Amino acid sequence: MADSTLSIEHHTNEPEPSDTLKSFGAVHKAFRKRAGYTQEEYAPLVQYQPGTVASIEQGRRFPPRVFVERAEQVLDAFGALRAAYKHVSREKRLASWFRQWAELEEQAISLYTYENRLVPGLLQTEGHALTLFRERVPTLTDSEVEAKITARMQRQSLFEERPHTAFSFIIEEHVLRRETGGAEVMRGQIEHILEITEPRHVELQVMPMERGVHAGVAGPIQLLETPENEWFAYCEAQLSGQFIVSPKSISVLHMRYAKLRSQALPPRDSRSLLERMRGAL
Repeated sequence: MADSTLSIEHHTNEPEPSDTLKSFGAVHKAFRKRAGYTQEEYAPLVQYQPGTVASIEQGRRFPPRVFVERAEQVLDAFGALRAAYKHVSREKRLASWFRQWAELEEQAISLYTYENRLVPGLLQTEGHALTLFRERVPTLTDSEVEAKITARMQRQSLFEERPHTAFSFIIEEHVLRRETGGAEVMRGQIEHILEITEPRHVELQVMPMERGVHAGVAGPIQLLETPENEWFAYCEAQLSGQFIVSPKSISVLHMRYAKLRSQALPPRDSRSLLERMRGAL
């Protein structure tokens, strides 16, 4: 590829509704009804949850490319859904790179996340996310907060929809000890993490505070692998982010992530630590 690292400015990393998303949803709904399917009957045919179908039709969720292809076949849509999909976009203020990352995330067979600032969005509870969005600077309106919470919660359907995807999370201990939203909210957050990381395809490791220096001190890391075994990465800062496609750069991040795994607590010890932290709240 020509660009190995794309630097962009952005205000959020969550999908937001747009007129084109709503239009695609309306077109899809019309073809589904024409075919005589309810959302519950249709969802298994495209291998997604009914809630995901509903979110796409309401324009609240960006349709994955694989969803569009399956919908075309099941609904015999004459290429109309593919055509509508080409014009789908999010709000203009959302950086263009996220459309590509979101598509990749939806299809990823491996998804690795190291975080040293906050609980990763895929693991957040609604209460935890509400606290973060209410404290956002500049201040968000109530409707903006609600939209962002809805989008963030919808992303967590990946755990159910992608049971064969290998999810790996490494989180700094201090992030989990910070009582974001208060003790009750944080207790619920820890319980949620314990629950969502219980399946075999979801792995959690905690980086203990006594580990003074480790391979992730330069900042957060996100890596994903596509079904075609291509790897991509994303690293985020305050007002900018990097979508990385360079094999050389991704190799460096892979080495760092592998080192982080060896330096963090093993999964079983990490769960034991979380259980003790939950009991102390």
